[in-house]
Amino acid sequence: MVRLRVLLVLAACLLLGLPSTARAQAADPGARREALFASYAAFKDALETASGDAAALDAFWQRLLDAHQVPFAHGDSVAFLYRGEAGRVVWNGDFNGWGGDTTFANAGARLDGTDLWILETAFPPDARLDYKIVLDDDAWILDPANPWQQWSGFGPNSELRMPAYVYPHETLPRPGLPRGTLGEAQRLDSGVLGYAVAYRVYTPAGYDTLANLPVLYVTDGHEYADERLGSLPVVLDNLVAGGLVAPVLAVFVDPREPERPENNRRRSEYADDYAAFAAFLADELVPAVDAAYRTDPSPEARGILGTSLGGLFAGYLGAARPGVFRRIAIQSPAFFYDAEHNQDRVYHAYAGQDRLPLRIFMSTGAIRDTEEGARRMRAVFEQKGYPLRYVEVNEGHSWGNWRALLDDLLVYLWNR
Repeated sequence: MVRLRVLLVLAACLLLGLPSTARAQAADPGARREALFASYAAFKDALETASGDAAALDAFWQRLLDAHQVPFAHGDSVAFLYRGEAGRVVWNGDFNGWGGDTTFANAGARLDGTDLWILETAFPPDARLDYKIVLDDDAWILDPANPWQQWSGFGPNSELRMPAYVYPHETLPRPGLPRGTLGEAQRLDSGVLGYAVAYRVYTPAGYDTLANLPVLYVTDGHEYADERLGSLPVVLDNLVAGGLVAPVLAVFVDPREPERPENNRRRSEYADDYAAFAAFLADELVPAVDAAYRTDPSPEARGILGTSLGGLFAGYLGAARPGVFRRIAIQSPAFFYDAEHNQDRVYHAYAGQDRLPLRIFMSTGAIRDTEEGARRMRAVFEQKGYPLRYVEVNEGHSWGNWRALLDDLLVYLWNR
């Protein structure tokens, strides 16, 4: 039951957002921690020595800031740190379902006679996790001592990068490379859904000289297209320019109501009534895109990508419409939602029929993400003999996780 509560909190974070009290700072993605201590024990010894004198503590704190060592991390050990007056300081993030997992001791301890708070824990050496500091059970703030941040769909979070984490530089624009074009928003009035759906089309560099382009349809398209979140157009530019994938056209489908973007329909479209949204994509949007752009109209050249509830939908679409979509990209799939509301329809759709002509990429974080459901689905895919690339990373339910795997995903689906 604890696990289910954590996953439900995780889903609520994506659907409703978390409070934020500051704007994101520009963080150097190439910055590295400077090694200050030979061991975690040496750090603790130095902290204990410095805490006895205010000037010494200030100097010690400045050393940590200059070395990008807040939070302090060595090996698999972590010390979350905060300086300031408060009655209670806790850390919530990917690692405890943003407070939903009460088995994680998230309250900091104040060092006697100081304004320094510390929470000690451990994560895998290559982990990367989003978090916020909560003061007095009320104010959710970004870590003022940590310049590294990762945006969510609801604003920035502070980012813990463990010592062995490698920043995904393929998500950053590279000067001098030819870049594709992300077109303006278009609308398609859907007879199936009974309302208009907005979408944007990315065309690769040199589009006017190309033909028969494979097409990737992307749910939560407004976030996958955002350089602070998915950064998918940038990744496509870099991979195409590097010759790692063939030029790909991408259709970013926006689940928000065009006139009222605060009304996000992703839960109804991707999970509650995914048969209707599948019909919209396959029977209405795909023909419209194929008619307007230089696409390869074969199902082998057409893919679907989604994360969380969108990952659940991508899995469903492969089983329901293999005559239209045959390259399936699933990130952190919310199969737990399907189990709770739809009697595991996606699992049964694959387990209950012969292997379909699909090529599948699936990934999940392994720190309170969707690993349980993803592993269960992986077993079904493997038992059926599907071409599958499965990836687990030591991260949580975050755009930092998903954006860093887009190059793996695209190369697997469209290796040149």
